[in-house]
Amino acid sequence: MKRLTRLVSRFGVYGLGLAALAGVAMMLAGVGSRLGWWHFRMGFLILTGGGYLALFAACLSLAGLIRAAVARNGSGSVAAACGLALGLAVAWVPWSWQQTAKRVPAIHDITTDTGNPPQFVAILPLRKDAANPVEYGGPDVAKLQQFAYPDIVPASLLMTPEEAFDRALKVVGELGWRMVAADRAALRIEAVDTTRWFGFKDDIVIRITPEEKSARVDIRSVSRVGKSDVGANAKRIRKFLEKL
Repeated sequence: MKRLTRLVSRFGVYGLGLAALAGVAMMLAGVGSRLGWWHFRMGFLILTGGGYLALFAACLSLAGLIRAAVARNGSGSVAAACGLALGLAVAWVPWSWQQTAKRVPAIHDITTDTGNPPQFVAILPLRKDAANPVEYGGPDVAKLQQFAYPDIVPASLLMTPEEAFDRALKVVGELGWRMVAADRAALRIEAVDTTRWFGFKDDIVIRITPEEKSARVDIRSVSRVGKSDVGANAKRIRKFLEKL
């Protein structure tokens, strides 16, 4: 009985340790994928496992917190409270990704012009080994995008096409995208954005079209891997348009 009591009294410390371990595992899930230590799908498995471990750590810490409160153990309460907070925070990351994935359509190609999407030219050689094709998915993908992201529309700037090109070029630099091509004659910009955690590379093409008294700016962002981008491409396009 004394051993059991002693074990329960340490639940807060054990929970804190497991929560920290889960956090490290989840960070390595993305870092390892980015550095090529394992496939990104293995990284997702590690991420999911880390989430479950963090949830278990939170439950263990909660039990330790209750035990410390009953025993009026101040130091035990602090460790248990920290373990509970850390465990829930770490578990929230994969849970939030899962909730976002449920809300958005399983597509990875987003554009402001679904009828005539901007086409890649300079980036094509970089996508030769990409799992996702560069060809647009057609009306089915367009319908899913328009339902989920009705705000993704072209920008119209009251300036010449050349001025719009220069402004778009400046925004690309501000966003930290890697420039691949800036064709002033064709009024086309191509760039690559690499996600910070898992290192996913998404390709971007921007097209400027002259209008009567303005310039129309279209942008397309396409993931190289993954059936769903979990809303990443739409978020990227929104940032570009806001800065533009």
